[in-house]
Amino acid sequence: MVTVGQILKVKGSDVWWVAPDATVYDALQEMADKDIGALLVKDGDALIGIFSERDYARKLVLVGKTSMGTPVQEVMTPDVICVTPNLSPFDCMELMTDGRFRHLPVRDGEAVIGVISIGDVVKAIISDQEFTIQQLENYISGDR
Repeated sequence: MVTVGQILKVKGSDVWWVAPDATVYDALQEMADKDIGALLVKDGDALIGIFSERDYARKLVLVGKTSMGTPVQEVMTPDVICVTPNLSPFDCMELMTDGRFRHLPVRDGEAVIGVISIGDVVKAIISDQEFTIQQLENYISGDR
Protein backbone atom coordinates (compact mmCIF):
# COMPACT_ATOMS: atom_id res chain seq x y z
CA MET A 1 0.00 0.00 0.00
CA VAL A 2 1.28 3.42 -0.96
CA THR A 3 1.77 6.11 1.70
CA VAL A 4 1.47 9.89 1.80
CA GLY A 5 5.27 10.08 1.80
CA GLN A 6 5.37 8.13 -1.46
CA ILE A 7 2.73 10.42 -2.97
CA LEU A 8 4.96 13.39 -2.15
CA LYS A 9 7.98 11.71 -3.76
CA VAL A 10 6.02 11.46 -7.02
CA LYS A 11 4.24 14.83 -7.01
CA GLY A 12 6.94 16.85 -5.29
CA SER A 13 7.03 18.49 -1.93
CA ASP A 14 6.75 22.17 -2.79
CA VAL A 15 4.99 24.06 -0.02
CA TRP A 16 3.40 27.35 -0.96
CA TRP A 17 2.29 29.72 1.76
CA VAL A 18 1.21 33.27 2.47
CA ALA A 19 1.52 35.54 5.51
CA PRO A 20 -1.68 36.20 7.50
CA ASP A 21 -1.61 39.92 6.70
CA ALA A 22 -1.34 39.38 2.93
CA THR A 23 -4.43 40.42 1.02
CA VAL A 24 -6.80 37.84 -0.37
CA TYR A 25 -6.04 39.27 -3.80
CA ASP A 26 -2.32 38.53 -3.37
CA ALA A 27 -3.12 35.01 -2.18
CA LEU A 28 -5.39 34.40 -5.18
CA GLN A 29 -2.70 35.70 -7.52
CA GLU A 30 -0.17 33.30 -5.98
CA MET A 31 -2.64 30.41 -6.29
CA ALA A 32 -3.24 31.27 -9.95
CA ASP A 33 0.50 31.56 -10.63
CA LYS A 34 1.19 28.17 -9.03
CA ASP A 35 -2.01 26.55 -10.39
CA ILE A 36 -3.04 25.38 -6.92
CA GLY A 37 -6.32 25.47 -4.99
CA ALA A 38 -5.03 26.36 -1.53
CA LEU A 39 -2.19 28.10 0.28
CA LEU A 40 -0.93 27.49 3.77
CA VAL A 41 -0.99 30.52 6.06
CA LYS A 42 2.15 30.84 8.15
CA ASP A 43 3.19 33.33 10.80
CA GLY A 44 6.95 32.91 10.77
CA ASP A 45 7.46 29.15 10.97
CA ALA A 46 4.09 28.49 12.62
CA LEU A 47 1.26 27.05 10.51
CA ILE A 48 -1.80 29.05 11.56
CA GLY A 49 -4.28 28.28 8.81
CA ILE A 50 -5.07 27.37 5.26
CA PHE A 51 -6.71 29.53 2.60
CA SER A 52 -8.59 27.81 -0.21
CA GLU A 53 -10.79 28.68 -3.14
CA ARG A 54 -13.73 27.60 -0.98
CA ASP A 55 -12.75 30.12 1.71
CA TYR A 56 -12.67 32.81 -0.96
CA ALA A 57 -16.08 31.93 -2.34
CA ARG A 58 -17.90 31.43 0.94
CA LYS A 59 -16.23 33.82 3.37
CA LEU A 60 -15.43 36.73 1.09
CA VAL A 61 -17.55 36.89 -2.05
CA LEU A 62 -20.82 35.81 -0.45
CA VAL A 63 -20.50 38.32 2.40
CA GLY A 64 -19.55 41.27 0.20
CA LYS A 65 -15.91 41.73 1.20
CA THR A 66 -13.26 42.74 -1.32
CA SER A 67 -10.17 40.73 -2.12
CA MET A 68 -7.98 43.85 -2.28
CA GLY A 69 -8.98 45.07 1.18
CA THR A 70 -9.25 41.85 3.17
CA PRO A 71 -6.33 40.13 4.85
CA VAL A 72 -6.14 36.36 4.46
CA GLN A 73 -6.34 35.83 8.23
CA GLU A 74 -9.95 37.10 8.20
CA VAL A 75 -11.17 34.37 5.84
CA MET A 76 -8.72 31.48 6.24
CA THR A 77 -9.60 28.20 7.90
CA PRO A 78 -7.69 28.36 11.19
CA ASP A 79 -7.95 24.76 12.40
CA VAL A 80 -5.76 22.88 9.95
CA ILE A 81 -5.80 19.10 9.97
CA CYS A 82 -2.41 17.69 9.04
CA VAL A 83 -1.23 14.17 8.26
CA THR A 84 2.04 12.32 8.56
CA PRO A 85 4.02 10.74 5.70
CA ASN A 86 3.20 7.18 6.83
CA LEU A 87 -0.60 7.59 6.51
CA SER A 88 -2.43 5.74 3.74
CA PRO A 89 -4.41 7.44 0.97
CA PHE A 90 -7.53 5.64 2.24
CA ASP A 91 -7.11 7.31 5.65
CA CYS A 92 -6.61 10.67 3.94
CA MET A 93 -9.74 10.15 1.85
CA GLU A 94 -11.72 9.45 5.01
CA LEU A 95 -10.39 12.61 6.70
CA MET A 96 -11.12 14.74 3.65
CA THR A 97 -14.61 13.31 3.19
CA ASP A 98 -15.57 13.65 6.85
CA GLY A 99 -14.05 17.14 7.15
CA ARG A 100 -15.29 18.33 3.76
CA PHE A 101 -11.97 19.76 2.63
CA ARG A 102 -9.69 19.08 -0.33
CA HIS A 103 -6.14 19.77 0.89
CA LEU A 104 -3.99 18.22 3.62
CA PRO A 105 -0.65 19.57 4.80
CA VAL A 106 1.87 16.82 5.53
CA ARG A 107 4.03 17.19 8.63
CA ASP A 108 7.14 15.41 9.74
CA GLY A 109 7.31 16.46 13.38
CA GLU A 110 6.63 20.20 13.37
CA ALA A 111 7.91 20.77 9.82
CA VAL A 112 5.45 20.95 6.94
CA ILE A 113 7.02 18.82 4.20
CA GLY A 114 4.28 19.01 1.57
CA VAL A 115 0.59 19.34 0.78
CA ILE A 116 -1.59 16.73 -0.89
CA SER A 117 -4.90 17.32 -2.59
CA ILE A 118 -7.94 15.14 -3.08
CA GLY A 119 -6.74 14.61 -6.65
CA ASP A 120 -3.41 13.24 -5.41
CA VAL A 121 -5.23 10.88 -3.06
CA VAL A 122 -7.65 9.61 -5.72
CA LYS A 123 -4.80 9.11 -8.19
CA ALA A 124 -2.84 7.07 -5.62
CA ILE A 125 -5.84 4.91 -4.74
CA ILE A 126 -6.62 4.21 -8.40
CA SER A 127 -2.98 3.37 -9.13
CA ASP A 128 -2.85 1.00 -6.17
CA GLN A 129 -6.08 -0.70 -7.25
CA GLU A 130 -4.86 -1.06 -10.83
CA PHE A 131 -1.69 -2.74 -9.53
CA THR A 132 -3.75 -5.15 -7.41
CA ILE A 133 -6.01 -5.99 -10.35
CA GLN A 134 -2.98 -6.67 -12.56
CA GLN A 135 -1.48 -8.95 -9.92
CA LEU A 136 -4.76 -10.86 -9.58
CA GLU A 137 -5.09 -11.21 -13.36
CA ASN A 138 -1.52 -12.56 -13.54
CA TYR A 139 -2.22 -15.01 -10.75
CA ILE A 140 -5.44 -16.25 -12.35
CA SER A 141 -3.85 -16.66 -15.79
CA GLY A 142 -0.72 -18.28 -14.37
CA ASP A 143 1.65 -15.47 -15.50
CA ARG A 144 3.84 -14.87 -12.51
